[in-house]
Amino acid sequence: MILDILRYAVFGAFAFSGAIALGSWAVRTYRLHRFGPAANLIRRIGDPFLEPIQRHLVQRGANPQHAEWWLVGGTVAGGILLISVATWITSAVMVATTGWRGVVYLAGQAVAWSLLVRVIGSWVGAGRYSKFMRPFYFLTDWIVEPLRKVIPPFGMIDITPFVAYILLQFLLGLFI
Repeated sequence: MILDILRYAVFGAFAFSGAIALGSWAVRTYRLHRFGPAANLIRRIGDPFLEPIQRHLVQRGANPQHAEWWLVGGTVAGGILLISVATWITSAVMVATTGWRGVVYLAGQAVAWSLLVRVIGSWVGAGRYSKFMRPFYFLTDWIVEPLRKVIPPFGMIDITPFVAYILLQFLLGLFI
């Protein structure tokens, strides 16, 4: 029930951000009269969401005209993350009531999520010594580092987190 409401809320946020992006695009490309009542309404509603993104893009040297699409992409990514975490929490509550096997399964899932965050963090440049990434490296080093000694990297691609994820899922399958 709660997950269904959350899904509808995320879909509503996606539709709202898409409407802001489409309206902002229409005003910027003169599809709507720039000073008409529709354009003023679009700016009044959309600017509080778009201006912080535009400032961030300008500070990073990116094109601020892409802010509306960053808003849509961020809404989609944030919504998927929110629904995934909520689903994980509800399943965690149900599994935790099954005893020690449930606790082992939850710990394994936490390590699996940490592996995913570790990989995505390495893609965006957040390394081992980043304040945000330290806990994820702490949770996953015990399984990744021994594998790294055995599995060589393929050029610039390190597949040890993927192999660690597969191994972890296999081990979790033995417990459940």
